[in-house]
Amino acid sequence: MKNIFYSALLTALFSTGSVFAENPPKTVEHVDLERYTGTWYEIAKLPNRFQKKCAFGTTANYTLMDNGSIRVINRCYKENGQEIDAKGQARIVDSQSNAKLQVSFVRFFWRNWFWGDYWIIGLDDNYQWAIVGHPEREYGWILARTPQINDEIRQQIDAILTDQGYNPDDFVNTIQTR
Repeated sequence: MKNIFYSALLTALFSTGSVFAENPPKTVEHVDLERYTGTWYEIAKLPNRFQKKCAFGTTANYTLMDNGSIRVINRCYKENGQEIDAKGQARIVDSQSNAKLQVSFVRFFWRNWFWGDYWIIGLDDNYQWAIVGHPEREYGWILARTPQINDEIRQQIDAILTDQGYNPDDFVNTIQTR
């Protein structure tokens, strides 16, 4: 319980700074949440503390709930092959675009706590890949519907990352299969 509390506290501290971002990335104009739901494979990420045990096979599964929130299940595998999952909830922050969300993986007393920003800053017209960012660029993910993407798509994504103020070289590729 102590570790959950400290994790929640750190998440709150990191996620509340978004108000102060001077030049945040721009989100996509609109996200069709029904098309966005389903399984996404992590292609690459900015290294972060909460995924440090993930060695390979990272996925995210999003399910649209009747109340308008999104159930989130993130999965990955440790080096020894043990599966790790994190269950959470996402809520829409900007209902005009559906591109600004907040996610919480901390639930107690029948409620989610400590929400972190999840902004969709790049999205394929056919919902085959997405770029998720953060107002202060502290976090970032490249997601795809398939475990790998080709070089042409990666170049498109890297160009968007650059335009959005990220350094694509800071993203670490995710191993999907062992």
